[in-house]
Amino acid sequence: MTTSYDLAMFPLESPIVPGQLIPLHLFEPRYRLLARDLAQLGEPEFGIVGIARGREVGGEDVRTDVGVVARVVQSEEQPDGRWAILATGTRRIRVERWLEDDPYPRALVSDWPDPLDPNLDEPLAALRVAIDALVAMVAGYRPDLELAIPELSDDPGQAIWQLIGFAGLGPLDLLRLLATPDAAERAVRAAELIDERRQTLDALGLD
Repeated sequence: MTTSYDLAMFPLESPIVPGQLIPLHLFEPRYRLLARDLAQLGEPEFGIVGIARGREVGGEDVRTDVGVVARVVQSEEQPDGRWAILATGTRRIRVERWLEDDPYPRALVSDWPDPLDPNLDEPLAALRVAIDALVAMVAGYRPDLELAIPELSDDPGQAIWQLIGFAGLGPLDLLRLLATPDAAERAVRAAELIDERRQTLDALGLD
C-alpha cells in the first residue's frame, strides 16, 4: 500500500527528472519563506512539478500531478532577502491532492517507484546510442561546444534518468517520460524522442 505524505511544493514551467541538478533563485515572499523553512530541516526536501498552464510567478497556475522530490544541496540567503538554492531530483512522486497554498504550495503526495525490472541493459544501450548520435551531430555543427555525457550510475534505472536529463528535451517530453510507468518503456520512448530531436535539428542546421 502506498503511503501519502504532506510535502512543500515548487511548481516550475519545466519539470525536472530524478538525478537532475537545478539552481533556483527564490524572490517571491512565499518562496522566501519556503527557503527559510527548508533551511531549518536536517534533510531539506520539497516537491517539484511542471506547470501545465500559467506561470511560476504570482500563482493562478495549473499544475501537473507527477513530479519529483528535490533534495537541497546548497542554500544561501542573499543580502536583499532572495535565496539561491541548488537542488537535485531524487525520486518520482504522484500528487494525490493539492492542499491550500498557505503560506506556499503544499500537496499530499506518494512516492512512485518503477516496478522492478532486471532486463534494462538493452533499452539503456539503445538510449545511449541515441544520445551518442545527438552529441556527434551537435559536435559536427558546433565543435566549440563541450558536451560531456555524465558518468552514469551503476543502477540502470537511474542511468536512464541521467541520460534523459542530459538530452535537453522540452517540458512536454519530460512530463511524458515522468508519467511513463516503467523504466524500460521510458528508455524506449526517450530514445525515440531524442532521435526525433536530432533529425529536426539536423534538418534545420545549427549555426
